[in-house]
Amino acid sequence: MSEEHTEQETHICRGCCGTEENEVTEPEATEPEDFEAEDLEAEAPETDESEAQEKITVATSMDLQGSHFIYTQTTDKSIKTLDYDYKRCNGCGICAEICPTKALEMGPLHEIATGLDAPAVMMDLDKCTFCRMCSNLCPVHAITFEAVGEVPDEKRYPKYDAFVKINEKCLPCALCEGACPQDAIEVEFTFPKKEEIAPLKEGAEGEIEIDTEKCNFCGICARFCDAFILLERESTPDNPVPFEQILVDEDKCDYCVLCQDLCPEEAIKVKGERPCEAPKVEGNVKIDELKCTQCARCKTVCPYEAVDLQKPMEGGLALIETNLKECDPQGCRGCFNVCPSKLWYVPTDPEDPRKIAFKEDFCTYCGACVKACHLDAIKVDRTDVHHTEIPDAPWAAQWRDAIESLKTGVRRGVDRAVPRETETFKAQKFMGITPPGVDEEMLAAVQAKLESVMPALRSAKVRKLWETDSPKNTATAVKKKIKS
Repeated sequence: MSEEHTEQETHICRGCCGTEENEVTEPEATEPEDFEAEDLEAEAPETDESEAQEKITVATSMDLQGSHFIYTQTTDKSIKTLDYDYKRCNGCGICAEICPTKALEMGPLHEIATGLDAPAVMMDLDKCTFCRMCSNLCPVHAITFEAVGEVPDEKRYPKYDAFVKINEKCLPCALCEGACPQDAIEVEFTFPKKEEIAPLKEGAEGEIEIDTEKCNFCGICARFCDAFILLERESTPDNPVPFEQILVDEDKCDYCVLCQDLCPEEAIKVKGERPCEAPKVEGNVKIDELKCTQCARCKTVCPYEAVDLQKPMEGGLALIETNLKECDPQGCRGCFNVCPSKLWYVPTDPEDPRKIAFKEDFCTYCGACVKACHLDAIKVDRTDVHHTEIPDAPWAAQWRDAIESLKTGVRRGVDRAVPRETETFKAQKFMGITPPGVDEEMLAAVQAKLESVMPALRSAKVRKLWETDSPKNTATAVKKKIKS
């Protein structure tokens, strides 16, 4: 599915929104005037300012590829592409709020949050200047920007200064990988498995014991030896550890003692014969920056303080108690569905009176839950935005205002009005056909009839009859409802 937009000749604007050709305007129409010959001679050496401006041809198009809306702007000098993955978008609305040209419009967020398969954001290509503000400030990386040709360096545009880095304290272990709600972490162990350095010795005797008080479910023993079985569990906000128990299959254990040597917590005790020296725990941790939202779950579960993290925004998350009366977290789950950090949960403690709860340590303050809640029962306040330096550029003021609006909620935007003189045409008859008149009395009677039927149409019982019973019984119920 693709849509082509008509090419148009435009003037280059080197100003507000971030590219050398982002201001798309049309030349103003001018009425021809009569000049005397001497006037023409006097003005001939001068160059009209509009004629001195460089002109380019701009073509825009939209294509749909799976869940990706591909928006493209092509000029004589560059090709710019915005890739919007609506399946990854959580409807936080930041892109629409900061867009300086109001080119983005939000869809039915409540319905999308509760299951409607539709894009949360739609773009008006006639308004978009491809300034990359939406892509650089999307907290879940649902919008990406690419450009080729004569375009300013990407370092001239600010973006979130957010990161997750693994430091030298990492062993590594398997906890961060299992706890990540976005599957953004991949742990690759490079040390050899037990069978590679000490094949199973049949008939060996000994004892093995795991101290569950010391074990932190790092998973190193299970990676090393197939005798260990690490039971997974669904990571939850109140307990993000992705494992719940570790077992030993003694039919596969020859009590080699190597697991005891490998365990960083000294949680394994083995009585047996050591065939060789245990390998050093080694490996790599890879983080997919496009998937990672800096929710901090990895940092929370890491027992070795090996994760350095900075969120894109700081702030506060709160529930508005007066609006929670009709909250049904088991039925609605809108906030659950849109949260990239999966921080919402229903308390299971019978002594806990709360209908719904959250773990704010994991909040990135994107605000998607606010948009998803049909009761307006959630509040997010942003107090700080971590971003890279805003370079001294013609568009710097707009970026500064956009970033500040993430905290204040007030966006000044850009005045994109282009004055044009238009001619108003009077209504004309088409081929001598006169449009039909309106009988006001009949129209009033029809409206009265419709108003009398509306109570019946709003009745749940009547609608159920309509779906399940005969037309005769339904008509009787409707008449009864109208008379009442």
